[in-house]
Amino acid sequence: MEAPQRNLAMDLVRVTEAAALASARWLGKGAKNEGDGAAVDAMRLSFNSLDIDGRIVIGEGEKDEAPMLFNGEHVGTGRGAAVDVAVDPVEGTNLLAYGRPNAISVVGLAPAGAMFDPGPSYYMKKLVVPMAAKDVVDINAPVADNLLATARALGKKVEDLVIFVLDKPRHKDLIAQIRTAGARIQLHTDGDVAGALMAVDPASNVDMMMGTGGTPEGVLAACAIKALGGQILAQLDPQSPEERDSVVHYGLNLEDILTTDTLIRDDNVFFAATGISGGTFLGGVQYTSTGAITHSMVVRGKTGTFRRIISTHQLDKLLQFSAIKY
Repeated sequence: MEAPQRNLAMDLVRVTEAAALASARWLGKGAKNEGDGAAVDAMRLSFNSLDIDGRIVIGEGEKDEAPMLFNGEHVGTGRGAAVDVAVDPVEGTNLLAYGRPNAISVVGLAPAGAMFDPGPSYYMKKLVVPMAAKDVVDINAPVADNLLATARALGKKVEDLVIFVLDKPRHKDLIAQIRTAGARIQLHTDGDVAGALMAVDPASNVDMMMGTGGTPEGVLAACAIKALGGQILAQLDPQSPEERDSVVHYGLNLEDILTTDTLIRDDNVFFAATGISGGTFLGGVQYTSTGAITHSMVVRGKTGTFRRIISTHQLDKLLQFSAIKY
């Protein structure tokens, strides 16, 4: 038996709160780069206080031409556990820029070497279901079969299901198949980390996520899915000949079926997310006369503990000494 150990997710939530508070000032201003930059600066400064020896596996990356929080960068004081780090300071930069729901700030940690490295892969086909349906779905099965299997596992009818799908031209056929099968759909312009989290959150009305989205986002979401006992099935899905060639040259197999356990190969995983723009999933940053209120979720894989945290921040006090621009 063990005494209670440190829950790094409780430290991570301070990182996501800082990024959310900094970026929320740009809500609806149509300036996604400025909003993302504010979150990156705040998140990077916040990592400096964490006693971890972290290496970023999922970062802002080459795709975003990031000056910090890039893939391979080391974060933390270097004095703690060696960990792989996945970050997205603003998941849904367009959502933030245009004031749309479900922009969030997210961070995941796993023991060093446990996190799948997607290399130059930007896109993957995904299927995400909650714990009750984790053993009944197959990413290569017909859409209708997966919907029926999931409905049965959840004790529902197919027409009761709500499926999260990104509203992209590539999903025209998928959307048609879901509608033909009789399930309901939530179409979102962006934010497939949030969509994956909704699919495994018992409090959400989303039952399943389907379709092609970001590969880094899939690995990041897998941190929370692993902790919550759900399932993500994925297959790399390059959207251009250049991406396909890069992925193959990197040594990744386009035929491999990736699962929660291959994306995150250790149960000792930590995850935190804080809402920025608000929505049905996580409340957004609310400014008050003296500060701000944030809404977060934190998850620890080893224990399966899931917390929702509402924090009140006294910005007048913080701004007297903080290097972060809130």
